[in-house]
Amino acid sequence: MTEASIQQTIKQHKTIMLVEVNKRTGSWLLVYSPVPITFVFLCDLIIICAGPKLMAKRQPVHLKPVLIVYNFVMVSLSAYTFYEFTASSWLARYSLLCQPVDYSDSPLAMRMARVCWWFYFSKVIELSDTIFFILCKKNSQLTFLRVYHHAAMIFSWWAGVKYVAGGQFFLIGLINSLVHVVMHLYSGLAALGLSMTNHYLTSLQLLQFFTVTIHTTYNLFAECDFPDSMNMIVLAYSVSLTAVFSNFYYHNYLTKKKPT
Repeated sequence: MTEASIQQTIKQHKTIMLVEVNKRTGSWLLVYSPVPITFVFLCDLIIICAGPKLMAKRQPVHLKPVLIVYNFVMVSLSAYTFYEFTASSWLARYSLLCQPVDYSDSPLAMRMARVCWWFYFSKVIELSDTIFFILCKKNSQLTFLRVYHHAAMIFSWWAGVKYVAGGQFFLIGLINSLVHVVMHLYSGLAALGLSMTNHYLTSLQLLQFFTVTIHTTYNLFAECDFPDSMNMIVLAYSVSLTAVFSNFYYHNYLTKKKPT
């Protein structure tokens, strides 16, 4: 195959993909343009900067009932997306090693696209944590790790839903949905007054990012009809989050301060 024919094939593939993407998910809420989700995230950053100052001379707000309801609603939503990712991939006979994107309008392809959107939307809902932390005056929770984690998830999944709503991208959503069932269950029980160790959750998240890193690295070198551009985005996302969470784990759970 000549260089010209290779370039023509790539051009045709990109054209077909963009047409299919616009047809399937291009008009969906918070997907049709990067502007709305960027605006939402910038609002979150503004709240992080301004919120603690506005609450500085105020008493913490009692949000226990709200936090209980919120976390158990998120448990239900995460359980739903986990089920849908599992069922859709099983019925469509997805491969765990290499799964191209089905850009058709078939019921199973659209079912997978829809659960990708719901998963993405759940990440947007989780920005509510910012308001809860500020109102409860738990400003120590407003860390770089949290902000970076939310940014990485939201913007990578915006691209995922818009361009590859399905394919091997499903595995990230499936694993993360299960992790967030556990995390929101933990937070819900904590709101009820049950005290539990937090470092197990960080370990679970690290295992998640490590798994995604290994899976994506494999697909970058394997013959797989899935866009390498998305694989690179996922790899950068998973490696960076592994580094950030590892640093957090080391400084909070492994490093012991010596008594002075």
